[in-house]
Amino acid sequence: MQPIRSFVRRGGRVTGAQERALAEVWPRFGVEYAPEILDLDGLFGRRAPRILEIGFGNGDTLVELAARRPEADFIGVEVHPPGVGRCLLGIESQSLTNVRVISHDAVEVLGRMIPDASLDEVLLYFPDPWPKKRHHKRRIVQPEFAELVARKIAPGGAWRLATDWAPYAAHMLEVLTAAPGFVNAASGGGFVPRPDSRPETKFERRGQRLGHEVFDLEFRRR
Repeated sequence: MQPIRSFVRRGGRVTGAQERALAEVWPRFGVEYAPEILDLDGLFGRRAPRILEIGFGNGDTLVELAARRPEADFIGVEVHPPGVGRCLLGIESQSLTNVRVISHDAVEVLGRMIPDASLDEVLLYFPDPWPKKRHHKRRIVQPEFAELVARKIAPGGAWRLATDWAPYAAHMLEVLTAAPGFVNAASGGGFVPRPDSRPETKFERRGQRLGHEVFDLEFRRR
């Protein structure tokens, strides 16, 4: 049986600049998917805090965070080639050395490539909410996925999430509150204030134009 995917591979036009990045920049910063555990210290050439972003879109958040935090290493996972190409252009333009990109399904990347207890933070910002009820099974935040993420985050590490879709925010809160590997960082057990560390994304701005409230969550690994 084919696994349920939380994404649909969209076509999307790859620009000439993105094509060049995929051909010339990818060999330096791209990591090909393979079902074997990565040596992260070897990959980055050092030992440092490690942050993984799931579904980085066009890469703006990933690049901005990596530029702000040169002491940390960032891994971005995204399936859509135009977004990967744009992210690589950003890495190149800012002369970053602390970012690696994997173009593959994040569930398989986490399960087969990322060592257990090796991540200090996992970021999941504005994932597809799959609003129709019949598509709720496609939402990436599910109990099984929460268990997987918990295995990959070191004790005390954080899973940070954000969405502008209120029903999905409630779903995330319910799933993660019930997840035995996590504890809610919000003092009241709900949502956290928008962290200053999270760059504003195009999805956030679009949601705000539509009048959507943005919900941030932070859960800590027990």
